[in-house]
Amino acid sequence: MDRTSAQPGQPLKILLLGTQMAVGGAQKVLLDQAGWFHIRGHKVTAAFFYDRDNLREKWRITFPFPTVNLSSFHKGQGSLLQNGLSILEGLWRLWSLLHHEKFDVIETFTHDSNMLALPLAWAARIPVRIATHHGIVAGISPRREKLHAWMINHDIAQCIVAVSAKTRQKLLKEGIWSERIIVIPNGIAPAQIEGVNKLEARKEAGVGPDDPFLLAVGRLVYSKAHEILIASMPAVLKKFPNAKAGICGDGILRSTLEEQIRALGLSDSVKLLGHSDHVAKFLGSADVFVMPSLWEGLPIALLEAMSAGLPIVATRVEGVEEVVTEGEQGLLVPIEDTTALAEAIIKLLDNPRLRRKLGAASKARVMASYTTDQMCEKYLSLMLKLERTTKK
Repeated sequence: MDRTSAQPGQPLKILLLGTQMAVGGAQKVLLDQAGWFHIRGHKVTAAFFYDRDNLREKWRITFPFPTVNLSSFHKGQGSLLQNGLSILEGLWRLWSLLHHEKFDVIETFTHDSNMLALPLAWAARIPVRIATHHGIVAGISPRREKLHAWMINHDIAQCIVAVSAKTRQKLLKEGIWSERIIVIPNGIAPAQIEGVNKLEARKEAGVGPDDPFLLAVGRLVYSKAHEILIASMPAVLKKFPNAKAGICGDGILRSTLEEQIRALGLSDSVKLLGHSDHVAKFLGSADVFVMPSLWEGLPIALLEAMSAGLPIVATRVEGVEEVVTEGEQGLLVPIEDTTALAEAIIKLLDNPRLRRKLGAASKARVMASYTTDQMCEKYLSLMLKLERTTKK
């Protein structure tokens, strides 16, 4: 069935599609975009292939736009055949959604959603089809990369958005044509730290009023390398015996990290804070933000920490280096280098004036270039440009 695009000046009907209903950076970008477009009068639907963290009901109550669980996968349940049938059923639900709602735009947020949803959107004649790439995808095969590149190059999607210049370089290496790649950095709503009760937040994190407080935020997974921060703490404690490190997030490596903390005798110095819906209270009470990741795209947690005026200690990885300049917003160290990480942390804890200088520059950097408004204005401009092209 043929369909027509929205008329100039009319609100767009936008489908934002991710893989998992979960707590993570890509999901936050998707939901922030949905909220931004909704407030400006566009009709937005946020859809996901499955609800990994049982968030559907919470999100239904929280957000003013529809959130759809396509129920394409059931974690830890069913045989390979049953899961295959679930994926097909989820794709059928997506096909029905595309035909029923007649969207003007679909934007997909992961390799899986790019590859599963965009062919259906192309077949359903959705006029504007935007893929995105948020950084390294662990374990993806060369064959899948080639198929993904072919889809982007041959109009299954009209373009793919890279969240950083280094992500763009990765896409070029995968074989995606340069004219198909648009760079739009991630953006965030600045962390609301005004009014944070620092003493209460520190007490909740197991940190005393005068203890140096290091904060890391991210899922407890391999790529975030929290074990490197933990391993660096004995050296930090030799110089600052009352220093505390809080790691905010949850994930499959929690028990492994807990065992590492016990083995190193760090139970009083390193706290796993779990997931929090109010990370701002910890950002507003910390002294240094630490990100020891093995790889990143353009990390939301980093941008939020910078917006809170925190100095940064992070690894030299994709995305991070585009936001943090060595000696300006923070200190950068090699990946998996426990000694270098500890030395950078000690340098900042030993120099309050440097911390304040780097923290102020961090906040200025984010406010100048990495806000939700700036990100979404670029996406909207791209959507309208592609929509006009489809009418020619």
